[in-house]
Amino acid sequence: MSESFHDLTEETSKYIAQLKQLAPESMNGFYSLSSNAIKDGALSKKQKELMALSIGITQRCGACIGYHVKTLIQLKTTKEELAETLSLCVYMGGGPSLMYAAQALKAFDEFS
Repeated sequence: MSESFHDLTEETSKYIAQLKQLAPESMNGFYSLSSNAIKDGALSKKQKELMALSIGITQRCGACIGYHVKTLIQLKTTKEELAETLSLCVYMGGGPSLMYAAQALKAFDEFS
């Protein structure tokens, strides 16, 4: 678990920016979908970000973990809220989700 989430999200962001230049219509569509799906509604933005993190963990996406944990910290998520979410991920995803749940805790500590 030596990868830095700061480095991972920074490097990924560079290539996402490059992709946005190369395929602007597709990327604008993705960002429109993202911003509309995550905004406050019947569920809060924080609840939706916790769900997005859960999906990132179960899909084994390190960059997703970094981006969503960073946003969750901005949304004043506590480590206890994170831990309950991670427990659910482990319950639903088994051992592989446990490994990525541990990475999410590392990301929380790194971004806090």
